[in-house]
Amino acid sequence: MQEAIIAEGLVKTFGDVRALDGVDLSVPTGTVLGLLGPNGAGKTTTVRVLTTLLRPDAGRAVVAGIDVLKHPNQVRRSIGLSGQFAAVDEYLTGRENLQMVGELYQMSARDSKARALELLEWFNLSDAADRPAKTYSGGMRRRLDLAAALVVRPPVMFMDEPTTGLDPRNRLALWEVIQKLVEDGTTLLLTTQYLEEADHLAHDIVVVDHGKVIARGTADQLKAQVGGERVEVVVQDRDLIGTASEVLRGYSRDGVAVDKHTRRLTIPVQGGAKLLAEVIRDLDARGIEIDDIGLRRPTLDDVFISLTGHHAEDADEDEQDTHASGGKSGSGGKTAAAVPAAGDSGKDAA
Repeated sequence: MQEAIIAEGLVKTFGDVRALDGVDLSVPTGTVLGLLGPNGAGKTTTVRVLTTLLRPDAGRAVVAGIDVLKHPNQVRRSIGLSGQFAAVDEYLTGRENLQMVGELYQMSARDSKARALELLEWFNLSDAADRPAKTYSGGMRRRLDLAAALVVRPPVMFMDEPTTGLDPRNRLALWEVIQKLVEDGTTLLLTTQYLEEADHLAHDIVVVDHGKVIARGTADQLKAQVGGERVEVVVQDRDLIGTASEVLRGYSRDGVAVDKHTRRLTIPVQGGAKLLAEVIRDLDARGIEIDDIGLRRPTLDDVFISLTGHHAEDADEDEQDTHASGGKSGSGGKTAAAVPAAGDSGKDAA
């Protein structure tokens, strides 16, 4: 399968901060790559390099078959970028925002108007089309921002934490939009700290930390790295924790993890649902009543903890990416990356 995005040995420093330290990644056409990592890991810096907003100190990048360093303006014609914060003009209406982007791409007034109407309907913004964007909710602004990035139907999309700050309803709505884009053939590089989001949307995942790729693979492959299945049991009677431990010890050579406070016992297992049924029968035979029992698989959060030492939401402030943007990480940037300059020769430097 042809690669829509290729990065090889990307290096970027800001003073003493090495934001990227030899990043390699590739994204096959028509797939989603989830780029995960704690704040400051280099996710946004990677996106800014690939979208021509930053020039790397070393390395090579190709997007949509175009060398990012040699032909940045040609790259801009082939991509859409939605940054961490909605980059819309608050004083224009939703319709005017989208038509403006179309005109900047040198679309005809007729075509830009038709595309704006199509996108407003697609993103469920038709009823608010003629309201100033400053009256939109956060979720509506995010949808408008994403719609603006799609005005010219780019074959490659970059989304830098697109659902940050959205409520669950709007997050699910954006997931549906993203899935539709990919079904229609769009290639997507998605950065996110919502591990459920990467698990749900990404075909492959790359984990970065301190500017380096520390893991890559499908969600299932990464989960397999931190161990297999486990049985978790919550006993009803605290006094029977010892008896329950004896029962569970017969199913695992690695011992039983016991949390007396929550009355939860955990063992790593192999055997799936069939083994779980046996555990339930043995506990019942010993007269042990349970409040909860289940066969659990590792989550991406387990992977994240194993690789980086903490939960995704426990990370420090995004120092490297703040250096990269000259301010708040990911602010704006969509129009600068996505809209080509008039009369572009395709030969200028990023």
